[in-house]
Amino acid sequence: MVSVLSPTCDSALSALNPYFTDMRNLKTALYGLAALGLAMFGGPVAADTGSPVVVELYTSQGCSSCPPAEAFLGELAKRPNVIALEFHIDYWDYIGWKDPFASPDYTARQRAYSARMGERYVYTPQMVIQGQTHEVGSKRYLVEKKIALIRDNASPGPEVVLKKVDNSVQVTVNGKPGDDAYDVFFVTFDAKHETKILRGESRGKVLLNTNVVRAFEHIGRWTGDSFQELVSLAGKKGDGGCAVIVQKANQGPITAAAVMAYKGS
Repeated sequence: MVSVLSPTCDSALSALNPYFTDMRNLKTALYGLAALGLAMFGGPVAADTGSPVVVELYTSQGCSSCPPAEAFLGELAKRPNVIALEFHIDYWDYIGWKDPFASPDYTARQRAYSARMGERYVYTPQMVIQGQTHEVGSKRYLVEKKIALIRDNASPGPEVVLKKVDNSVQVTVNGKPGDDAYDVFFVTFDAKHETKILRGESRGKVLLNTNVVRAFEHIGRWTGDSFQELVSLAGKKGDGGCAVIVQKANQGPITAAAVMAYKGS
């Protein structure tokens, strides 16, 4: 995580200058300069290395305070080092607008996170980051800070490889054996949605949603041996692509993930 107090451009360049004496450190120097500049304008920056960080937004079209978090998730989805997914919950459906993308399965996943993290209730908009921590989804600085912290402290995880084979996806997970078991989840999502809301708190608004989860399936367990599964896309909604999440059993921390975009299933 980058922390800078009132730097000037000259001092920033002077601080980075030694790196350029060794071309092997050129990439590090360039990242340091970019991170320094972005830190000056709003907060910590995560290096673009290692497995992507998974950010799960729990939201609802019936929630009037959710659009800012959904817009932020749309920005996160453009980053190569983040897998951003929108899970629509169903407990706001009663207030006038039934969210067409909501699922009780996604509500159950959010409640399981809440219980494991010692929270007494669930809320929207909530961003769960790498299955380890959470934050109000519209609090950009705090979310960025937690993403950076997780990336800075990440341990090497297994390699996840996705390959499209006809109307299926071949999922491969390779890594060193460990003491724990990990669940392997397969996710499909729609790239974009624009919905005009006719009732409820957001009545009259046109909402934009990104990476809306349409299917979430447990496809097996990884225990350190090579894992391979051919997952059929038949019957699965999701025109934007798919993701695979490798997560410690009982909804623990996420150790690795991969995403693959495609047009339609």
